[in-house]
Parts: sequence; C-alpha cells; structure tokens
Amino acid sequence: MASPAADDYLKTVYAHTEWQDAPITPSVLAAKLGIAPSSVTEMVKKLAAAGLVSHVPYGAVRLTDAGAHRALAMLRRHRLIETWLVQEFGYGWDEVHDEAEVLEHTISDRLLEGIDERLGRPRFDPHGDAIPDADGSVEREPFVLLADAAAGHTGRVLRVSDRDPDLLRALEGAGVTIGTALVVTGTGVRLGATDTALPDGSDGVVWLSA
Repeated sequence: MASPAADDYLKTVYAHTEWQDAPITPSVLAAKLGIAPSSVTEMVKKLAAAGLVSHVPYGAVRLTDAGAHRALAMLRRHRLIETWLVQEFGYGWDEVHDEAEVLEHTISDRLLEGIDERLGRPRFDPHGDAIPDADGSVEREPFVLLADAAAGHTGRVLRVSDRDPDLLRALEGAGVTIGTALVVTGTGVRLGATDTALPDGSDGVVWLSA
C-alpha cells in the first residue's frame, strides 16, 4: 500500500507516542491530520488490511512491525530534510515543517543519502527529534515534559514541538532553543541568572533532559 497519504498516517501514529505513552485513537489521529473522522476510519481499515496497523473499533491505532519500519523511514526523510533546509538554506526552525512535508515524498533514496552524508550524519533535527538511522534505529536520552518537571529541575532543552510556528518563534525570542540549559522555577524558568516567564503553552511543547 504505497501512497503519500498512507505514509502520513503511519508517521503521525509513530510520532504521537514518541514523547509520551498514551496511544493514539482515530479521533485524535483525525484532529492531528485535519481530516474528517470518517475518512480516518476508512484509511485505518485499509492500513490494517495491509498489515501496517492493528486496530479494533473505538480502540487505539497501533503500528505493526512493518508499519513502524515504514513510519521510521518516512520520519528519517522528513527530519533530514528539515535539518538540510536549516543548515544549508538558512530556514528558521519555524519554517521547515511544511516544506519537508512536500519534499519527503519526492526526493530519491540516493539524494537522501547524499544529504545525510553532507550534513555529517546528524542525530537530531532542528526541533530535537531523533533522526532514525537507515536501519530504523533511534537514539534518545531520558526526558521529561516541562509541564511535568518539578520546580528546581535542571536540564537541557531536548525537544520543542514543531506544531505551532508562532510558539516556536516566541520561544526562540525568549532564549529557548535546542540545547538551552535552564532551571524550572515556580513561575517559569531560569536562564543563566535571569528568571523568565515563557509564552503561554510552552509547558506542553518543551521537553527537557531528565
């Protein structure tokens, strides 16, 4: 079952549980993809028939081994392209997601390998998401969501969700990027010696080293 739409579904299912444990339901999948629930139901049935997901009515959608392998291949493409656009073309981290969504379905495996080699085999994309190796293996260190981090927690920013470009820009303006060291306070974070109140919604999109 080869199609960009199927790849987008598989990639979204995998990414949903990459940084938290709750499985994805068809309704959540529909919201993330911006597609009608009825359309999602039909596609999930097709993916299940192809052996790429497992699903029972009203239950979670889970990837099979074959589905996970394909999802990781697409995520490798997407994240390498995002990194390429930032490092080689000067894109901001808030500008690359939509471009990568288009390009990931069009470039050849040869070009993808060339991009990976030129960039020095990067392990993470501009948002801190792990770039799978060609064999699908992924490296990730222990993490905690900012919303779940206790006051006094010290860590580095490992990942920032790319779902909201405006929030990405606001966080960058506040001095928060991948690798930033900070201390969680009762009202925000401390960057160096400065207490900073982060933009609204930040605690749900920033992950720190545990």
